[in-house]
This record gives sequence, structure tokens and C-alpha cells, in this order.
Amino acid sequence: MKPKVAFFDFAGCEGCQLTVLNCEDVFLDLLALVDIVEFREAMSNKAPRYDVAFIEGSINREEDAQKLRDIRARSTYLVAMGACACMGNVQARSNFVAPAENFKRVYGEAARNQVQTDPDYWPLWAHTRVRAAKEIVAVDFELRGCPMVAEEFVRLVKALVSGSLPYFPANAVCVECKMNENECVFDRGEVCMGQVTYGGCNAVCITHGYRCDGCRGTLPHANMVAHRELLRKKGLSAALIQNRYRLFCSTEPPGRENRS
Repeated sequence: MKPKVAFFDFAGCEGCQLTVLNCEDVFLDLLALVDIVEFREAMSNKAPRYDVAFIEGSINREEDAQKLRDIRARSTYLVAMGACACMGNVQARSNFVAPAENFKRVYGEAARNQVQTDPDYWPLWAHTRVRAAKEIVAVDFELRGCPMVAEEFVRLVKALVSGSLPYFPANAVCVECKMNENECVFDRGEVCMGQVTYGGCNAVCITHGYRCDGCRGTLPHANMVAHRELLRKKGLSAALIQNRYRLFCSTEPPGRENRS
């Protein structure tokens, strides 16, 4: 019997699920290995238990947290897909702003004044905090990035189906820049997060002329003191430096630190 696989989405753009569907060259091979029993992006089937459950999106409401707990209870393996599920992504920056101010920025002052007078609406905003999946349940594997890397997804599925555990190197994006013989972003006069960010993306942004913004998360063994100092020497204030760390990773250190 083939392993049962399910996909679930919470607060996110569903780009990681599209990444799965865009694996055209290997998707049929994967279907021969697993039985996809739930995938809202592509089907309407449901199932009571899963061998592997893939989670996309951050957890923004308590009802979502409860749904995640239920999925965890019915899954052998739980995999967080993408920066939203792994680290909260850009929406987690709202955790550092008062709920009333968040509402004002999104909907305007008039809407905020109206919703504050209506008890049916305000509680939804007053108690919202963006969380990564691992802040609520145990997560077995993380597929980092915005969106996740298709090759890492395929590698993980094949490993689990074969009864082995996937291996993801914990090197920095800088290593992959060297392997691709890219010009250093700092040498171009710009700033970059590649020195402290998980690799595995093949330095795709820098290879195509951009910089690394850190969408795969901060390496736990990165030299943050040296990186902060380098950004400071490039003219960034302490507040701007902290904003860089928070862009994708507000639920992980150093992004969740209250520095200014």
C-alpha cells in the first residue's frame, strides 16, 4: 500500500503548493510512489489519517491552531512547507505592531473606528498573532524558502517513501554563491543576507542579479555579531538591520528580538 500524503494550507499565497504542481517532469513519478488523499489546490478528497502531512502557511487564528493540532494527531510525519509555515514570513512582522494599528494600516482610520464599536468584529483582530507551525506542534521536517525549493520537496518525498531520512546541508547561501562563481553582492555596493541564511536554493536570487533577503531563515551557527557589524559599516541603522532580519523570520532569532 502506498503512503498516504495530504496537503493543507493556512495563511499564505499557496505558492508552495503550486511548486508541487509545477514539478511536471517528476510529478507523475511521485504519484506512482504515494497516494495523495487531500490537496485542496488540486482535488476535493478527504482522509482520516496521513503518513505524511504537508503544511503551508502561517497560523494566524486559534481555530487554525486547533486544526493544525488535529492534523498533527492524525499524521505520522508533519512537514512545514515554505517560509510562512517555517518562520511566519512577512505577515509575522505584524506581531510587533499593536492590533489596532495593524487594522488602521490595512483598512484605514474610519474602518478602525467602526470596528472598535462592533464587538462582533474586534475580537478577531485583538487576539491575532502570527505563528510558525513549530510554535504550536512538533514539526518533523522543514522545507524552507519563499517558495520552497522543488528539488528539496522531491528529495524529501523519495527519502520518506524509501524508509530513510532526508539530508539537507546546513551551509550558508554564500557557499553556493562561491560554487556558482557569483560576484559578491557586497562587492557591488549592496547588502546581502546570504552569509547568515540557510543554503539549499543554489543561490538563485544572486545568480540572477538580485541579493539574498534571507527567505530560508537564519542559520543557528551564523556569526550574527560580524554580520550586524558589516551591515552597520554599509550604512544601515540598527533599526534597518533588525528589519532585514525580520523580513521573513519574525518568529525566529534574531528576527523576533526587540532591537532598535
